[in-house]
Amino acid sequence: MAEDGRVEVPTRTLVEGMVRTDGTVDAGELYAVAGELGMTDQQVRLCIKRMAADGLLVQEGRGRRAVLRETDRARRSAEPEVGFVRHMYAQDAGLAPWDGRWHLVAFAVPESARAARDSLRETLVRLGGAAVQGGAYVSANAWEPHVETEVERLGVGDCVTLLTTTDLRIAGDRDPLALARRLWPLDDLAEGHRRLAALAADHLARLTTGTPGATTGSAPGSAPATGAAPPTRAEQLAVAVELAAEFTRAHAPDPLLPPELLPRPWPGTEARALTADCWRLLRRAARQDPTPGPRFFRRYDEVMAEITGETATTG
Repeated sequence: MAEDGRVEVPTRTLVEGMVRTDGTVDAGELYAVAGELGMTDQQVRLCIKRMAADGLLVQEGRGRRAVLRETDRARRSAEPEVGFVRHMYAQDAGLAPWDGRWHLVAFAVPESARAARDSLRETLVRLGGAAVQGGAYVSANAWEPHVETEVERLGVGDCVTLLTTTDLRIAGDRDPLALARRLWPLDDLAEGHRRLAALAADHLARLTTGTPGATTGSAPGSAPATGAAPPTRAEQLAVAVELAAEFTRAHAPDPLLPPELLPRPWPGTEARALTADCWRLLRRAARQDPTPGPRFFRRYDEVMAEITGETATTG
């Protein structure tokens, strides 16, 4: 977060988050939400200019009356990984218990295919893998389908070995909890989740009482307290974008270890529960607004409906 407590949302993240289901961005609304996030018009203009130069956007019109259209290239790179979101909430609900298996990938890609080797290594880390030693990575989750897809794409199948074991020992240590702490930076991950929980709690208060702070006196899903002005559409969208940015920041480095391998209580569980409560309120508000909302509302609608126990929207 910034020194003033505001979440640092990259301008490009804002622009991408404001894309509607038809692939357009209303510039007027974009600038309004940017203002709620403390961004200047100049920041937004420069970001639009860079994204247009990179072939990601086409601008029609000028200023706040403009309409931005994403290109096919931008659309292909914007697919969210909702499967991972579904998995993390299933873990929190006790629906994805650990079977005690460690999943390992070992590779020996030659220097002549260095780019493929680097790409494979980056994918393994992105999927939550930790290096056991040079060319060997481990995960507590069944990541084989994702790994095999990447291996096939890179054409390095002859250089890769996949295996599972229930008897992983590193430097003589075989205790699963100790291995998890050795392999992954759990303290840093926990701190990221605490920041997300604090942000989500503050936004939950704004959405339920109209003011930031403690949420006492208002249950999730209730209307703002009497006399409190309900959040405007721009404020709601700013909340959604901030939450999405901080959620990504907390979870991008998280290997989504099974609860059996984590300290208790694990702050990620609380952070995700508070985020889901915020999402429930934002989804309800979006249903009542005839103006098209951001596409990521719809993309995550089905999985969040499962999490919050509500019916997914169809629009």
